[in-house]
Amino acid sequence: MGLDRSATERYFDWLGGLVRGDLGNSAAGYAQGGELPIWNDVKWKIRNSLVLAGITTLVMVPLALLLGVVSALRAGRPTDHAISVGSLAVISLPEFVIGSLLILVFFAWLDVLPPVSLIAPDVNPLSEPSKLVLPVLTLLGVTTAASIRMVRAGMVEVLGTGYVQMARLNGFRERLVVWRYAIRNALAPSVQVFTQNIQFLIGGIIVTEFLFSYPGLGKELVDAVNIRDVREVQSLAMFIAAVYIFLNLVADLIVVLLVPKLRTSA
Repeated sequence: MGLDRSATERYFDWLGGLVRGDLGNSAAGYAQGGELPIWNDVKWKIRNSLVLAGITTLVMVPLALLLGVVSALRAGRPTDHAISVGSLAVISLPEFVIGSLLILVFFAWLDVLPPVSLIAPDVNPLSEPSKLVLPVLTLLGVTTAASIRMVRAGMVEVLGTGYVQMARLNGFRERLVVWRYAIRNALAPSVQVFTQNIQFLIGGIIVTEFLFSYPGLGKELVDAVNIRDVREVQSLAMFIAAVYIFLNLVADLIVVLLVPKLRTSA
């Protein structure tokens, strides 16, 4: 394992292997009397987390946009109050509470969904959709509420601006005013919130994966920390960091596309 060398030497040896696509061997393999390449151990778990995060994102973004826009258009009315109170209630609950309540309802009471999401290494999670429902619903509860509130705040601010009022005075239909003038400008500050939620889905879903025994990136990272597998922890942390950087870059590009004045030079 190279423990006879200094930490600096071992780190640069690992970094050189990372550049070549070699993450090294897992400590778990040595403990079992053999060698277990880290990539072979984690590649299917990374795939599982990406599938879970992807499905959650595909549902979260349109749902948050819809509820946020509806809440803003009906600001101060019962619909707005219901959405606001509901999102505040959900955002106040941690993942394990939301997940436990879902298990209670959909497994203990209704018996329609499995309480655990165990998936074999050679099985695509999409081939067992019933095992993804409760983890996705849990993650939606954690991420969607904050996005709804941000979209609502942005829409309320934009709807009060002069160019929106001018568009209404020029006789444009309300639907055109909302979709062409309001939503596009309201989305810019919300993009970063969506990005943070997606980043959380990639590296911060440890509690959800543990609760449902879902074999993903977060659970694997906790297991690697527990057995002091430094190389695997380094590799997973580097992957999460790379995803964070990539998503932030994409978010900045989306904001530039949404706001034309950011594309003009001074």
